[in-house]
Amino acid sequence: MIVRQDYSHYQFINQLKENMKKIFLLVLFVLLPFSTNADSKLDQILASGELKVGTTGDWDPMTMKDPSTNKYEGFDIDVMNELGKDMGVKVIFVPTEWKTIVSGITSGRYDISTSVTKTPKRAEVAGFTSTYYKYGTVPLVLKKNLKKFSTWESLNNESIIIATTLGTSQEQKAKEFFPKSTLKSVEAPARDFQEVLAGRADGNITSSTEANKLVIKYPQLAIVQDGEKNPAFLAMMVPKKDTVWNDYVNNWIKMKQNSGFFKSLLNKYNLKSL
Repeated sequence: MIVRQDYSHYQFINQLKENMKKIFLLVLFVLLPFSTNADSKLDQILASGELKVGTTGDWDPMTMKDPSTNKYEGFDIDVMNELGKDMGVKVIFVPTEWKTIVSGITSGRYDISTSVTKTPKRAEVAGFTSTYYKYGTVPLVLKKNLKKFSTWESLNNESIIIATTLGTSQEQKAKEFFPKSTLKSVEAPARDFQEVLAGRADGNITSSTEANKLVIKYPQLAIVQDGEKNPAFLAMMVPKKDTVWNDYVNNWIKMKQNSGFFKSLLNKYNLKSL
């Protein structure tokens, strides 16, 4: 008798969770503007039961791939798993690189990407969701060279080599910040900071988010303490003209912000949005 009561209670809780999920989805649909666009990614995702997410797996702590398990973890991974859970679909992470992350959206390889920096160039061909995280840009150099490279301008010199990762927003920013320097782009899975560690470059620029992690992991690196530049806005990429899917995700982001979900993730990963 006790077992039967426990089982009934278990069934009740599960049914309650399913009902809440359906209500959540219904609320988001109600918030969407009326549309007859049957080709929206939203319809395809719900019909297939799968949400395909493009991610690079090399941006600590946003998206990192564990080579021993081939599983992804990080801030953005938690965001996507939460989105999939609320939609009642399975999340499938699709490996990509920075140089191809935009083309993966335009070609339909995946439905959405983990966060990238909003740039005018990317916005020409891809759509962006609402921003849920902002960061600054900082240079990294070897700690032993910190006195020599104490300012941004000290790295803007014809004798200086600045490394960037091909396809990243920093690759474009480096051209603006260091017009006199020699720019060296490396292709993933190689990374720009590795060039600095190996002595093949004098410095690189990256997000303040990643920089704070890198200087802990590699104590021979140091951040140039000359202030952050060019505040960047992070967002997910979606197909450019799919307003139904974009509006759905934007409404979801707003609801999750109001619920405290994003605040709890910032605390979990020890992050602070600008």
